[in-house]
Amino acid sequence: MMSMEKPQRTSLVDLDDEELERQLLRKGHLYPTESTLGHRLFDANGNAPISNDERMMMIDQVEQKYAEIFDILRIDRNDPNSTDTPFRLSRMWINELLAGRYTPAPKITVFPNRKHVDELVISKGIKVMSVCSHHWQPISGTCAIGYVPRDKVIGLSKFTRIVEWFSRRGQIQEELGEQIADFLVDMLDPIALGVVISSKHYCMIARGVEAHDSSVMITSVMRGDLATNHVLRNEFLQLIGEQ
Repeated sequence: MMSMEKPQRTSLVDLDDEELERQLLRKGHLYPTESTLGHRLFDANGNAPISNDERMMMIDQVEQKYAEIFDILRIDRNDPNSTDTPFRLSRMWINELLAGRYTPAPKITVFPNRKHVDELVISKGIKVMSVCSHHWQPISGTCAIGYVPRDKVIGLSKFTRIVEWFSRRGQIQEELGEQIADFLVDMLDPIALGVVISSKHYCMIARGVEAHDSSVMITSVMRGDLATNHVLRNEFLQLIGEQ
């Protein structure tokens, strides 16, 4: 009589990203929409401002969890280089890398387009520092924004504040560009708008395929006349150096 071998269980630890995604989709996991403390959970690149008291409580709770992770990873916090690292990590994530999740939108002053400017206005070289929501590794690069005003204009420094606010969250680059574009369209109602992001992704450089550190990802979002007028689009791309 032939023995029936038990099918081997798939070890999720050894799967690459694509295989892991297939396995998790097949299992149809449903996750809670509310935390164990009763707080509403929201997307990694979403926003829900919190008070200073909530922030301090969150930092304390995350510090405790990082201490548990250090224990699991067998990292001795008697090592002076690791003693306060759980606290540093907690403060870094909440006050810096994910700050855009917990702070209100920056205050943006809009001015009337008194001179009826109808040509491209461009700001480029805007710093992007974000975190990949898949692997929590840095996304580092630059953003270029161009628009043709209708009735409103804003100071160019405000583009930097807007990009910073949306970047400091768990992101994928494609959605980051869309969020920035949606925000500016709602605020300015421009004739044309373009958002181009060029970034390095350390989830690809430091792990996985381990791409060369000169590898970059470029995404673009075009709205209004920049989406339909190819001459204007080419002018914009030439001026920001992407063509």
